[in-house]
Amino acid sequence: MSILATILALFIGLTLGLLGGGGSILTVPVFVYALGLDPKRAIAMSLPVVGGAAFIGALQHWRHQNVVLRTALPFGAAAMLGAFVGARLAGGLNGQVQLAIFSVVMIAAAFSMLRSARATEPTLPPATRHWSALLGIGLGVGSVTGLVGAGGGFLIVPALVILGGLSMPQAVGTSLLVIAMNTTAGFLGYRGTVDIEWPLVLHFGGVAALGILVGSSLVPYVPHRALKQAFAVLLAVVGSLILYQHLTL
Repeated sequence: MSILATILALFIGLTLGLLGGGGSILTVPVFVYALGLDPKRAIAMSLPVVGGAAFIGALQHWRHQNVVLRTALPFGAAAMLGAFVGARLAGGLNGQVQLAIFSVVMIAAAFSMLRSARATEPTLPPATRHWSALLGIGLGVGSVTGLVGAGGGFLIVPALVILGGLSMPQAVGTSLLVIAMNTTAGFLGYRGTVDIEWPLVLHFGGVAALGILVGSSLVPYVPHRALKQAFAVLLAVVGSLILYQHLTL
């Protein structure tokens, strides 16, 4: 794996640890444009990388009591169902079509992160959790994960804060566990349909895991609003470039 890809894996891990999501959405473009994989393989191989790194980050947050299992387990179960179904449906799509859809998801993620960065962060008491909405979002996020490989943290974190009544640190930690769950289910949905280059997955995932450990430890000290705004701009630029490339083919 090149030095550039190693640096990018570290950056993905850092952002995933700091934001509880968002960083994972860069894994597919790195695999396609920095490592030269075809889109379908890139999407399938991104899932164990993101899932493994997210699980390690969730363990780190667990130590600080920022993983809420009573919310993560039902939300994650809905996401796993959606991810598995989405991955099976993706088998009938051309990889380039998946990448074009992925670029739209990136742009949507950018706008979602910008909106959440500008808004206040309300919390709701546990008694007012909106379970039907949470489960619906989990199912939808999982479907997107299986279809195009995006972990969905950019939607999971705001949903956990606004609908789940969690604090931001709890939402970040809980989101990482949900991402680990839905990416695992998505990867199982791809089994037997693509060849997985395991040495690359393990190397890239190991570096990302190192980044997520560092990022998780920095959560209390980093201004989330400024970080989200900067990262949202990056997502918008990358997503727009990918979409432009496909529209001009």
